[in-house]
Parts: sequence; structure tokens; C-alpha cells
Amino acid sequence: MSVSVLVPAYNEEKTIGIILKKLIELPFVTQIVVVNDCSKDGTEDAVLAIRSKKIDYFKLEQNSGKTAAIRKAKQMATGDILVIQDADLEYDPYELEEVLDPIQREIADVVYGSRFLVRKASRVLYFYHYLANKFLSYLSNIFTNLNMTDIETCYKAFRTEFFKDMPLTSKGFGMEVEITATVGKMPVRVYEVPISYYGRTYEEGKKIGMKDGIWAILYILYFNIFGRMNAERRAFLKRFDGMLEK
Repeated sequence: MSVSVLVPAYNEEKTIGIILKKLIELPFVTQIVVVNDCSKDGTEDAVLAIRSKKIDYFKLEQNSGKTAAIRKAKQMATGDILVIQDADLEYDPYELEEVLDPIQREIADVVYGSRFLVRKASRVLYFYHYLANKFLSYLSNIFTNLNMTDIETCYKAFRTEFFKDMPLTSKGFGMEVEITATVGKMPVRVYEVPISYYGRTYEEGKKIGMKDGIWAILYILYFNIFGRMNAERRAFLKRFDGMLEK
């Protein structure tokens, strides 16, 4: 099965080159779609400096957020499997094979890489971030009836037919919640696998803060109560009527 890695990037000149070189090394990765969210630093130069037929690059005309970058990356993707990889160094591309394994073995349609399922190598950082992540996953599970341990993880992999046309309408970091709310209504087999996590401090470039956590709570309520009535989302979910329940 061919694999497209979707890489949204904003002001990641220091790390994106390392990430791309690691992804290029992976024999199972057939396409790397990099969408530059109108970075103000040297992110574009860092991407263009790497020569590889695997890389497809696009730059948004204005800074529009991670959701917009992933929407564009999905449009450009050609693989049988789509997986999201952030452009920082918090998630190790060498673990992608483990994330994709349940889909490759045809026992899963969607896979999340969990930082909490079975603790692997993980940098010790902010206790309140840990609590916030656990709370958001718990709150989301109440509505989706899934037993996810880490809905905010970057690593989300999908069989293409379940993600390429999935509506993504949120802003900022609400995409993780929106995706999970939609997956919870789909007749798909969802797996989690343990991953390592090399978190950054704010001084090192971490972007998520308390405001994003508050928005995530609001997005959980919106997409699980009101957003499910969205006509575009209803049309997408209707495609899977008649499939076996997860």
C-alpha cells in the first residue's frame, strides 16, 4: 500500500529539514506532501534545499492555520494511506512504521499514535499539559463512545477513503477534535499504538497554550452536538451507510 505523509509547517526552519530527510529514508513512504502555512522564517528555503522526487511542496498565500494546511495536503495526496507528521521534532518519523502497521495488516482503518497508551521514551515537561490532554480525551470519549487515550496526538493515519474527503472546518488546533468527532460516527476500525514523544518547551518553539485548550473544549461540544448536523459532514458520513459497524 502506498503511503502519503502530510506535513503542515509554520516557522519550522530549524527542524523541517531533519524531518524530511528522515521521511525520505523510509522505504514505505511514497509521497511527502509539505504545505507551508505562509511561514515568516526560512522554512521554504529549508524545504527547497532538499532534492527528492518524494516531496510535493505548496505554500499557502496567507497564514491560515494547521487545518487549512492539512486540507490542502489531502487534496495533493495520492497514497492508499494518509498519515499526518508535524514538522517539528516532537514525533519521530522512524516510528511511523509501527503506526501504520495495523492498517498495512488490514485490521484497522484509522490509527492514532498515543503518547499515553504505554509510555515509551517521553520528555518530562508540563504537568498541566498532561492533565489537559487526558481531560480532553476523556471529554471527547463521552460523546464518541470511543476509549481513546490521546485525541490531541499528531500521529493520525487513515485509509485514504476515510480521510481524503473528510470535511475539516475548524481553525487553529481544533482539527484534532473535529477529526475524532467525525471518526466516532464512522463504521471504522480504530486502533491506537504507543509512540515516543519529544516535547518542546515554549522557548524551543512550542506553540500550543491554555487558549488552545479552551478552544478544544468548545470544539468538542460543537462538533459532537451541533457540528454533526452540518450538511457537508452528513453527506460525507452517508457514504459509509451499510458498512459493518466498528
